[in-house]
Amino acid sequence: MTDKTVVCFGPGPAFKGGMANYNTSLAKTFDKLGNIKVHIVSWTQQYPSIIPREFKDKKSKVDLLEGTNITCTYLTNYNKPGSWKRTADFISSVNPDIVIFQWSIALQGLPLKHIAKQIKKKSKAEVIFDLHFVVQKEKSKIDRFFTKYGIKNSDSYIVHALKTFNELQELFPTKSLHLTKTGERSENAQTVIKLYHPIYDLFQPDSKFNVEKFKKENNLRENVFLFFGFIRKYKGLHNAINAFAKVVEKRDDVSLLICGESFWNTLDSKKLSTKIKKVLFGFAKKIFLGNKEDEKDYHPLELIDKYGIRDKVSVFNEFVPNEDVHKYFQVSNCVVLYYLTATPSGIESLSYNFKLPILATKVGHFPETVKDGFNGYLAEANNIDSMAEQMMRFLDSPLPGANVEKTAENLSWENYARAILNK
Repeated sequence: MTDKTVVCFGPGPAFKGGMANYNTSLAKTFDKLGNIKVHIVSWTQQYPSIIPREFKDKKSKVDLLEGTNITCTYLTNYNKPGSWKRTADFISSVNPDIVIFQWSIALQGLPLKHIAKQIKKKSKAEVIFDLHFVVQKEKSKIDRFFTKYGIKNSDSYIVHALKTFNELQELFPTKSLHLTKTGERSENAQTVIKLYHPIYDLFQPDSKFNVEKFKKENNLRENVFLFFGFIRKYKGLHNAINAFAKVVEKRDDVSLLICGESFWNTLDSKKLSTKIKKVLFGFAKKIFLGNKEDEKDYHPLELIDKYGIRDKVSVFNEFVPNEDVHKYFQVSNCVVLYYLTATPSGIESLSYNFKLPILATKVGHFPETVKDGFNGYLAEANNIDSMAEQMMRFLDSPLPGANVEKTAENLSWENYARAILNK
């Protein structure tokens, strides 16, 4: 007999990236707690069809839901409003107690507003929006509108940083919001549960993995700085390379390991369909973002040859299948997150799982989670000299993995799920 039925709405494990990993991890945690029927209800297409990118994971072989009792249904197509209704009807039909929507991009406000509103009409479920942002990194002319439109029908909210809570208050100045860390619901205001980005348990170190062999095969030196994840401008790979070039002037025992797919370079550029998408998407970006926000000319890897440091930089410019993720973290000494702007980061969470200290900029939530001199070092934003200094500081004063492990003690998925259940 089940105590509750929980629906986790967001990309299922067939998709690439942190949001799919996040939604899958959350669902698996509810499943492990016992006496909970868990559904993942996923997109089939997350974005307008003109976006020139492949979002499906076509490389991973491991089944992340193997051994669970989770039902995963791929149902929602951004481009087919009829599927929005079918999604709301399906979710309502399983009689959920809680429906958690992963909110990670304003563009999805149109379908998610419709789905959430219909669920509230057709079921008694508590609708929760798990807010990975309120003010989007790419500040378009319409993102604020779609955010306000998309999340306003939520019964409760989850935030991962106080910055996000403050932005939520600013977005809804007339709403009465009650902030809690325990998950206890308020009777007089909308509850906002202040949690965190939990530590991923999908990826674990492999004790049989030959670290030294991998380092030798890929020309990695004694001290390895890791940049991992999609290559986007806001993630500051150019900062990492610029700072590393300064470090190389002083140290010869260092390597920079860059591992990630160029976000806007996943389709065959020779195909007519890709060319059409790029033209249409480029036109849309000019209208809504402005040329200054366009990433088509962002090529940070070119800096490697500019500085002549090719022998000290190893690049895996591709999507990493789930079963290979551990390799890049196990051969590294720390993770570099020299972001321009930041909301709670899946890469940060992943780093904790491998007990790797973090070098980050003082932006977004990082000053909340990275304790300078304990589990990482913090650099001044937009200051390459400061970033290089923190890399040198780490080389001179390495931080023990035990410190990182201690930081992660209270960041478990189980605690996260129990707060949502208020138990």
